[in-house]
Amino acid sequence: MTSSQQTPDPHGHSHGHSHSHGPAAPVSQHLRKVIAAVLIPFATAVVVGLAVLWPGGAPAHERTGVGFDRQTQQGEVVKIEKVDCKDVNAAQVPPTGDTTTPEGRKAQRAQTGDCVKATVEVKTGKDKGRRFVEVVQPDAPRQFHVKQRVVVAYAPDAPRDLQYSVTDVDRTVPMAVLAGIFALAVILVGRLRGLMALIALVISFAVLTLFILPAILQGSNPLIVAIVGASAIMLIALYLCHGLTARTSVAVLGTLISLLLIGLLGSLFIGWASLTGNTDDNTGLIHGLFPEIDMSGLLLAGVIIGSLGVLDDVTVTQTSAVWELRQADPTMGPRALYRAGIRIGRDHIASVVNTLVLAYAGAALPLLLLFTIAESSVGTVATSELVAEEIVRTLVGSIGLVASVPVTTALAALVVSADRPGSPEGAGPQAASGGPSKASSGGPFGGLRTRGGGGRRRKA
Repeated sequence: MTSSQQTPDPHGHSHGHSHSHGPAAPVSQHLRKVIAAVLIPFATAVVVGLAVLWPGGAPAHERTGVGFDRQTQQGEVVKIEKVDCKDVNAAQVPPTGDTTTPEGRKAQRAQTGDCVKATVEVKTGKDKGRRFVEVVQPDAPRQFHVKQRVVVAYAPDAPRDLQYSVTDVDRTVPMAVLAGIFALAVILVGRLRGLMALIALVISFAVLTLFILPAILQGSNPLIVAIVGASAIMLIALYLCHGLTARTSVAVLGTLISLLLIGLLGSLFIGWASLTGNTDDNTGLIHGLFPEIDMSGLLLAGVIIGSLGVLDDVTVTQTSAVWELRQADPTMGPRALYRAGIRIGRDHIASVVNTLVLAYAGAALPLLLLFTIAESSVGTVATSELVAEEIVRTLVGSIGLVASVPVTTALAALVVSADRPGSPEGAGPQAASGGPSKASSGGPFGGLRTRGGGGRRRKA
């Protein structure tokens, strides 16, 4: 990291402060010990939880061939030819001849149009090189072209000619390019901090895919798994991105308190509203394959994990705001710091809550369209389980976010204003002229450097 401040000393050295947010405000050694006394046992408990609940991989099961639970391979469209839909029996008008229904009209259009017969070659698996034909109707939402990469499903129990079928388009290349552009933008703008954020993102996905998901499938309590996994992600991401400092530790404490509140509220209202968590084909398939999974607990686990990312942003921002306010005016006491910090937090609350609501509304837009088509009342829509799940998810997460602002701001104001000027741990004249102070020493919560003379020595 680059040095954010250098203070010359009489010996010709400069003291570089490498805190990622600028020079860190002083913190008394007593408070450092208090923070460590809280967070070290918590981190130890998270490590023990990971060790006890570690699943060792997802459990094996026989594939049902339904939905996502199918064997899939990669394929490529090698030939395209147009044919008359009648010749391939692409669709038939209902036996009654009724074309007034949407299904009947669709079938009639398919019979009078030109269909596409796509020859697809399997590119992976034991049947690599095998070809099959996929007929695409003219009004199908997905049309094929030669050399297009596709995902094909394999049904071993079907007749040979029907064992393979196209289920989706292979989007590996565009998704990889987009991810590369994202990573490049983050590193160019964020530099070392951006690189650390990307590493933290990879670790977060690793915890999710190697621990949280397999542990739930193995039958562990989804809520406990989510709490342990989310805590591990929080500790790794925050300390990796923002450094092992008191500032980050305060953000961790604020995030932890808010997550506990979200867990309590989520558990209460999911139970009170009788939300089962089994509301669509995917959750139904999960319940059918693994009936021992607590689906309502899975819903609550999703609420906790989904809230974590936004919580991190809010708590880090609030902590940094209080730290910078203290740096700008060292005479500000905890009450003044809290009032100034909470004014910043109110703007953050307004934008974050709106972001959450719109994010969930966007994800549920097709569902909301269906309710609109059905001309259901607002009350009926809001209390249906499909929508109620999203409402509970949004409101519980938002309450946790709102609570995180005053909690984190108060913690940061108390911690940053706790140093005693003139003491060996403070930033008074003694610390400024006496070289490294106790508050700038290493340790698990090091980086708590005085403004005058802590930190590592290095030649100018």
